[in-house]
Amino acid sequence: MSYGGDDERITALALAARGGDRAATEAFVAATQRDVVRFVAHLAGHADADDLAQDTYLRAMRALPAFEGRSSARTWLLAIARHTVVDHLRTLARRPRSADLADWAAVADTATAGAAGRFDEQILLTRLIAGLDPDRREAFVATQVLGLSYVEAAEVIGCPIGTIRSRVARARDDLATALDDSATAAPRRHLRAV
Repeated sequence: MSYGGDDERITALALAARGGDRAATEAFVAATQRDVVRFVAHLAGHADADDLAQDTYLRAMRALPAFEGRSSARTWLLAIARHTVVDHLRTLARRPRSADLADWAAVADTATAGAAGRFDEQILLTRLIAGLDPDRREAFVATQVLGLSYVEAAEVIGCPIGTIRSRVARARDDLATALDDSATAAPRRHLRAV
């Protein structure tokens, strides 16, 4: 999935927003919000995705005056999102918290909206992606879910392009193995229930 023209438009919006154009700022957020929420949700979980996306935009707006457009604004923003998630996870590691029932209900409601027929598949895929090694998950989500090129993903994550390629390939292998294990386990569970 290539975003070439869209990336140029988003970068132009960011540069206009940097100059104080409120309409460009709103359009920039609207054009990038879905990708930011999806990215942070895959990295940190759906329960915190909205808050992390908001924190990402707060950081981005503070950093926007320094944005020079040397990379696409989308790539720049996703790098900020990644740093926001890393900081969030570090905070959680220092101060673990428990999930309450309201969070789980909201996640379930969000997951079922518009996809009732594929709910089980979505849950399985989300679990499988969540079970990946964090580095592999990050590279896989950036390239396969968000559609970033390997070059853009390397820039967002801050590692060589070869590392991204390797992590994505290994993530695919891990997911294929997990799917095979899942498919093999399903008939066994059915036989036990009979």
